[in-house]
Amino acid sequence: MRRITASLALLLATAACTNAVSEPLLSTATPEPMVSPILTGPEALDTLTWAEPQKARVTHVALDLDLDFDAKRVGGSAVLDLLVAEGEDSIVLDTNGLEVTRVTDTAGRELDWALEELEEAGAKGSPLTVILGGARSIRIDYRAPQDATALQWLSPEQTAGGVHPFLFSQGQAILNRTWIPTQDSPGIRQTWEARITAPKPLDVVMSGVAQGEPEDLGNGRRAFRFVMDKPVPPYLIAIAAGDIDFRAIGPRTGVWAEPSVLPRAYAEVADTEEMVVAAEELYGEYRWGRYDMIVLPPAFPYGGMENPVMTFLTPTFIAGDRSNNGLVAHELAHSWSGNLVTNAVWGDSWLNEGVTTYFENRIVEAVYGKARAEQEAALMYANILETLGEVGDDAPGTALSTDGGYELGSAIAYDKGAFFLRTVERIVGRERFDAWLQQWFDNHAFQPATSELFYDDMMANLVASDAEAERLMLREWIFEPGLPGNVAKPDPAAFAAVDAAVTAYGGGSTIPAAWSGWTAAEQIRFLDNLPAELTHEQLAALDTALGLSSTGNNEILFLWLEMALENRYEPAVPQAEAFLARVGRAKFVRPLFAVLWDEGDWGRPIASRIYAETRDSYHSVTRGGVERVMSAQ
Repeated sequence: MRRITASLALLLATAACTNAVSEPLLSTATPEPMVSPILTGPEALDTLTWAEPQKARVTHVALDLDLDFDAKRVGGSAVLDLLVAEGEDSIVLDTNGLEVTRVTDTAGRELDWALEELEEAGAKGSPLTVILGGARSIRIDYRAPQDATALQWLSPEQTAGGVHPFLFSQGQAILNRTWIPTQDSPGIRQTWEARITAPKPLDVVMSGVAQGEPEDLGNGRRAFRFVMDKPVPPYLIAIAAGDIDFRAIGPRTGVWAEPSVLPRAYAEVADTEEMVVAAEELYGEYRWGRYDMIVLPPAFPYGGMENPVMTFLTPTFIAGDRSNNGLVAHELAHSWSGNLVTNAVWGDSWLNEGVTTYFENRIVEAVYGKARAEQEAALMYANILETLGEVGDDAPGTALSTDGGYELGSAIAYDKGAFFLRTVERIVGRERFDAWLQQWFDNHAFQPATSELFYDDMMANLVASDAEAERLMLREWIFEPGLPGNVAKPDPAAFAAVDAAVTAYGGGSTIPAAWSGWTAAEQIRFLDNLPAELTHEQLAALDTALGLSSTGNNEILFLWLEMALENRYEPAVPQAEAFLARVGRAKFVRPLFAVLWDEGDWGRPIASRIYAETRDSYHSVTRGGVERVMSAQ
């Protein structure tokens, strides 16, 4: 164990005494000790926060906020419970654009504070320093900016119902500091509670357990209360509000969505209770009580976000046949890897995403069978090879543990991370590996972790001998670029029929008759492996025979549009324009704009025209990705 200073030792020794919850928690989850250790040393240094948690840290956040849909702003107060080292009398918080009007202790005594104005703060924002004067709980009165990047305010026209506005948040990685003043670092876990007021008839959900029924305030507004009694990284505090209804799936699972979307959403996620059972059989108790989901409007920038007790999902995964609900398995798996044990710094995000992607594949295997799991794993492996082919095997960003950059997309943190664990499982055997991974979750529950800690735990609790350690190549996998030579490759038989169809297609004369009977993964494999250059006649024939432009599966539709635009196929332009106008998922939006931009004189005017029409409908995450693409010369 690393030596720690006396002041930090005090923080660790008293951390379990900081969980103050004002109302009873409506949860059936097994109580957990509220221990939130702070890792020290260079490997745990979070450069994306202003906080100095070794001196003073936030342990609990109590929000009292009003949602103003006319002004598109959130305002109110945040009461922070603090743990302060001996001899310290100030705390540094993260903010970005917040309008702070007053800071007091809980008795109302004014406290001195300073919000540093930085010319080029960027996403990191500005530090808020509060002189405590002995206070161990402080109240901050504030208002979030209208353009808070964590929040997206939708007009009624941007919803399925078309009558009421909608709001949702997206906090990962460091966006929550645009609407909550706290220490916004994944290594500084905090419990929280909230009172949120919203206009009728909107409902509010959060990533905490709802406390009773909404309170009618008599002024056309209602108040909703939530509690999260387990310490979570701040990026997991999330909110959504709109015209939404709920439908139960099982005793602890259910789904929220707009009324017109709810039937299709429910049908798509109806296997969720079975997934929770499968996950528990793999790696132990689900510790969060309920597992509910909300299917948001299509402006949501990600496929899903693993907010505790309330996973946020894009409607673009709804295909009518549950072929894309590996997404649900992924977000559920985060309840163990990511939410239970969290990367202490974003450069180790593979600890969240890679472990989760491996876990997702095991849930898919348990619920849908080995054949589907192997096909989905083969798609992951192809993604790794494609990325390495583009950037090179020795590119520093292809190591799992990085400096925090995200430029390489999902192939490294997600897919290489999953294949690392898949390889370890193949070498040591599934029984030993599963026992080790469950103890990892159990022994580090509600704590941050680093790549070094993961490696050390493997060496101490999994590796049986020096010879086995050599075979596993653990350090090569985690800390070195590229793909180690011991990788457990997917079963080549997984797509044998599809790969034969790709070969038979050749110059474009043989379109597979078996297409309609293929799984979504098989269809994706076929489209992904077609020749990059296709004539307009070949594209028209593919579309006519396979119904690509009319498919209800957005993954397939995206691949079709990408392929068509890469070949300057004019009939696909209005299809792409309609798709980009109704979908805000960055996974689809950014690459299609990138294809158009790469097509120079043909594509750039189209991209500029479409973006001028669609920009305001996108979340800041999606806008940022598109604008980086369109700024390239």
